[in-house]
Amino acid sequence: MSPQEPDSPKSGQQRLQRILAAAGIDSRRKCEALILEGAVTVNGEVVNQLPAFADPEKDDIRVHGERIRQPEKCYFLLNKPKNVICTSYDPLGRRQAVDLIPCNKRIVCAGRLDADTTGALLLTNDTELVHQITHPSFKVPKTYEVEVNGRMESQHIEKLKKGIWLSEGKTAGAGVKVLRRTNLQTSLEITIKQGLNRQIRRSFAKLGFKVKSLKRTKLGNLSIKGIPLGGYKELTIGHIKGLLRSCPQPKGALRKPKPASEKQPEPTEELLQNPEE
Repeated sequence: MSPQEPDSPKSGQQRLQRILAAAGIDSRRKCEALILEGAVTVNGEVVNQLPAFADPEKDDIRVHGERIRQPEKCYFLLNKPKNVICTSYDPLGRRQAVDLIPCNKRIVCAGRLDADTTGALLLTNDTELVHQITHPSFKVPKTYEVEVNGRMESQHIEKLKKGIWLSEGKTAGAGVKVLRRTNLQTSLEITIKQGLNRQIRRSFAKLGFKVKSLKRTKLGNLSIKGIPLGGYKELTIGHIKGLLRSCPQPKGALRKPKPASEKQPEPTEELLQNPEE
């Protein structure tokens, strides 16, 4: 059976455009165009229809006659500064988070922080990990330090803990700890397990408070302590296993990251449409 004929993958197979994107050929959509143009072969056969599947560990996959190679997996924890964005393109020309990591592999952000939010951001080329970090069913805990103008009283704190009604519905309860409180400003530590768009800023706005500064200090059990603003730390497989153990994942969802020498597909832009703070 030719690679483009099945409508669903067999064991070990992945969508061909994802394999090409993982190898750093181009974005997933542009890789789809390469397939439709007839520029891709699998085991010597031209593949020019979608869907198409292949096994990156067993099949001979070539683009314009050149065999592709899957990169080793890498993981970085960045302490993101302000005015650095997490998307792959910005018409305003702002710095991108990937530009702060000196890596010759095609890495992407696992989730997002908006331009005004600083702190913990995971970057990797591991598509499975990106899925686990961004998919809401995994409920990855994210801890922030929030500073707002004005004094928050106990009733405001209780509302945050119980959930705030936003346009998407009521947020899940948050863990809240008061760090400092005066008549002029309040500093809190807040932990959430959702990733609604600008969830923290919108929740505080509903209570009548404007967020003055927002910093994510932890992603799961990964902390930016000791990492300077704009700096990063390269993570080991042990760090990633610890991160996954720290998340209340769905039954059967926990998977052990493979060593870097084992090949896995790389993330694509389609996996990154779950904006956070």
